[in-house]
Amino acid sequence: MLVLLFLSACTFGVPMGGQKSGKDESSPLKKSKYGNPSSYIVMGKRYYVMDSSKGFTQKGVASWYGPNFHGKRTSSGETYNMHAMTAAHKTLPIPVYVKVKNLTNGKTVVVLVNDRGPFAHDRIIDLSYAAAKKLGVVGPGTAKVEIVALDSAKNVSRAPVRVIPLKTPIQDPANMFVQLGSFSSEENAVKLSNELQMKKESAVLIKPVKTGAGAFFRVQIGPLLDLDEASSIQKRLKRKGYKNARIVIEDET
Repeated sequence: MLVLLFLSACTFGVPMGGQKSGKDESSPLKKSKYGNPSSYIVMGKRYYVMDSSKGFTQKGVASWYGPNFHGKRTSSGETYNMHAMTAAHKTLPIPVYVKVKNLTNGKTVVVLVNDRGPFAHDRIIDLSYAAAKKLGVVGPGTAKVEIVALDSAKNVSRAPVRVIPLKTPIQDPANMFVQLGSFSSEENAVKLSNELQMKKESAVLIKPVKTGAGAFFRVQIGPLLDLDEASSIQKRLKRKGYKNARIVIEDET
């Protein structure tokens, strides 16, 4: 009988076979109720989920996924949070912690695999935005990496970045931003955006809008997860001298 698996927005397909039972001794976490069928099919190809992650290592290309999937359901049944240190893998049992090393720059992070993917050719792991940013993958989009499964909870010392909890699942990508300015001149908007990036602010965007008063270019940071995150960023920006930083919620329609 076909068993429907909760798959994230970055994955799709119909898994085959029943759920595995029992605890994976190589994982510091209990196996997800969802996301661990014996096998599943995506784009006509069958993938077999591993019984154990013990001793697992792999080299290949990493990619990342961010705002377009933020707030959507992952294969484990959890809600994807692009600000958390997570990742997607095609065959590892989930959840499981893995260490990911960027072989180009030597940077290393620990992530929790809780999703399936990526299914693009030759890619072995899909990193969250937060993990990709730590590894230096956001700019180039992909990187050659080595991943090593961690065989016990003691190997996971602490979360590399602050994880923002999702109190309730959200169905659509967040439309909350911190806005720093709205300019009639695109040149001024670009100048502020470049200044923010030089001050180590990420997720800076310039959003062109048309209003009754004319065209404007809004400089914003986001999309953001919730009011707590937005408030934290707003306070940080004000400490840096951006006194006009304010939280905005925009209708995308």
